[in-house]
Amino acid sequence: MTNDDPNLRCNSSTLVEMLRWRAVHQPEQRAYTYLIDGETEGGHLTFAELDLQSRIIATMLQRRNACGERVLLLYPSGLEFIAAFFGCLYAGAIAVPMPPPNHAQPSRTLPRLRSIVNDAQPLLALTVSSIVSKIEGLLSLAPDLRKIGWLATDSDAVTAAPDWHYREIHNETLALLQYTSGSTAIPKGVMISHRNLLENSAYINSVFDLPREITSVTWLPAFHDMGLTNGIIQPLYKGRNCYLMSPQSFLQRPVRWLQAISRSKATISGGPNFAYELCVRKITAEQCEGLDLSNWKVAYNGAESVRADTMKRFAETFVSFGFQATSFYPSYGLAEATLMVSGESLKETMLRTVEVSALEQNRVVEVPDQRHNVRTLVGCGGPMLGTRIVIVDPEQLTMSPPDSVGEIWISGPSITTGYWNKPEESERTCHAYLSDTGEGPFLRTGDLGFLKDGELFITGRLKDLIIIAGRNLYPQEIELTVQQSHPAVRPACCAAFSVDVADEERLIVAAEVEPHYLPSRHPTNGTGNGNGTAHPHSSGRLALDVDGMVRTIRRAVAEEHDVLVHAVLLLRAGSIPKTSSGKLQRRMCQASFLNGTLAKL
Repeated sequence: MTNDDPNLRCNSSTLVEMLRWRAVHQPEQRAYTYLIDGETEGGHLTFAELDLQSRIIATMLQRRNACGERVLLLYPSGLEFIAAFFGCLYAGAIAVPMPPPNHAQPSRTLPRLRSIVNDAQPLLALTVSSIVSKIEGLLSLAPDLRKIGWLATDSDAVTAAPDWHYREIHNETLALLQYTSGSTAIPKGVMISHRNLLENSAYINSVFDLPREITSVTWLPAFHDMGLTNGIIQPLYKGRNCYLMSPQSFLQRPVRWLQAISRSKATISGGPNFAYELCVRKITAEQCEGLDLSNWKVAYNGAESVRADTMKRFAETFVSFGFQATSFYPSYGLAEATLMVSGESLKETMLRTVEVSALEQNRVVEVPDQRHNVRTLVGCGGPMLGTRIVIVDPEQLTMSPPDSVGEIWISGPSITTGYWNKPEESERTCHAYLSDTGEGPFLRTGDLGFLKDGELFITGRLKDLIIIAGRNLYPQEIELTVQQSHPAVRPACCAAFSVDVADEERLIVAAEVEPHYLPSRHPTNGTGNGNGTAHPHSSGRLALDVDGMVRTIRRAVAEEHDVLVHAVLLLRAGSIPKTSSGKLQRRMCQASFLNGTLAKL
C-alpha cells in the first residue's frame, strides 16, 4: 500500500502506516504541543516533523540491529518520548516505556528498573542527555545495567539525515511491553500489538464520537497505559492536536490543568478520580478567575475507583466556570486490555445505591440513598465493538447469577495474548474458560463487579478483599471513610488492609498526614481538645492532636462499617507505597507494616 493512498488512514494495519499517512496528507497539522511548567507553550511537533524525527531514531536503531529487540524508553515528560516511541515502531523494535530513574532517591526507583531489565532483556535504553550524564552513579549501584547500550536521542549522534528503510511488520507485530504498575512487587510486561492499539483506539473513538477538529489536554505520564493510548496515540488516530504537560506541573499546581483546557478550548481531557478530588481541595476561587470550561465535553475518569461524591463536588465547584456534570465520562480499563474496556456513551452518569451488608455477601440489593450503611456506585458504561464482559464466580469459574458480584472476565480484539516471558501466568490469566460451558478464552481481570442494565459497576479488587467474620470488606470504602473522617488525612493517601493476628484476620489502617500539620501527643498543652481537632501553632503549622485523630478514625470506621480497627498508623507524607502511576500498593503497604518499615509520625 502506498503512502499517498487516501484510504490508508482507515485501512492502516499498523501505527507506522498511520503516521506515514498523516505525514503525507496532514504534514502541517500540529499534533503535539508541550506546555513548559504546564503553562507556557514550548516546542511542538507536526505530523511531518514527527515522521522525520521517528525515521532518524529508527535509522539509529536499525544500524544497531534492534528489529525485534526490546528498547527501554526512559524519558522525562516532553516531546522526546513521542519521537522515540514511534522511532521504535518504525525500526520494528519493541518499545518498553517506563519512568526515568530518580537519581536523588535511587532506592525508590532502581528495584523496579532492575526488575524490568531482568525480565525484558533490552538491547538499548533511549533517553535524553541530561539523564545519560547522571547514569554512571546508578550503574555503580546496579552494575547489571551496564550490559545495556545507553543512547541520548537529543545528542548530535542522532541528528543525521535518516537512512531509514521500511521493515515488514503487520498488525500482530508487538509494538510495546506495557509493564503493569506493580501492585505486587514484580511488574509484568503486557504484550501489546499494533492490532491491540488500533482496535482500542477505534473503540475510544467510537464511544467519544466527536469530530476531528477538536483538541485534547493530558498531564498523564506517557509510560502509563492511559497516558500513552489515550493521551498520545489517540490524537494520531484522530489526526488532531494534543497539549501535554508533566504530571509534576499538575500535582504542584492543579489549576494549571484546568487553565490549559480553558486556553486551548480543549474538548477532551481527564485522569484518575484523585485528580478531580485534588482540584476540588486545592484550587482557590482566585485561581479560577477567567476560567472557561464550557468546551470540555469529555471529562474521562478511570484507572482507579470512580467516586460519585467526587464528581458531584467537582461539578458543583466548577459549574460557574462552564463545566457541565454531563461531561463526566466514567470508564473502566486495564493494561491487559490495552486500555479501555467499557465507558459511558456521553449521557447522564448512571448511579446505583446498594446495601453494603448485601454487597458483603456478593449480592446486589438497591436501596434509597438516604438509608444508612449504603454505597453509591458509578456505572462505567458497557462494552462495544466486539468486546464482551461476563461476571464469573472466581472459585467455581461459572457465570454468576444476575444481581450478584463476581470477577470481571473480558474478551475482545484489544486483549493481550499474555505477559512477556511468563507462559504459565499468561495461560492462567489471559486464556481462561468457563468451567461449565467451555466458553473462552477470557481475560481474568482480578476486579470485582456486576452488570446492571448493560452497565458495568466496579466494586473492588479480588486480591485486596478484606474478609473478617465472613464479611467481604472493600478497602476502597474504608479508605474513603478514613479520608472523610479528618481534614489532616491526605486525599488518596490512605491504605486499608488486613493481617493475621492470633489466627484471625484484623483490619489495619495506614494514613498519611498533611504536611502542614504539626503532630503532638499532648493535647492538654493547647494543641488540641482530645478529639483530633487542630489549632494554630507558633510555627505557622496547624498543631494536631495525634491520639485524638486516631480515635476519630477508629470511631468513623466502626460507625460506618461495623468493624473494629486493630491498628491505625499515621504516616509522614509520601510514605504510602504507590505504583509509578499513583495507585495504592496495598499488599506492599501490608508487607511494610509487617516488617516495621512504614514511616510513622
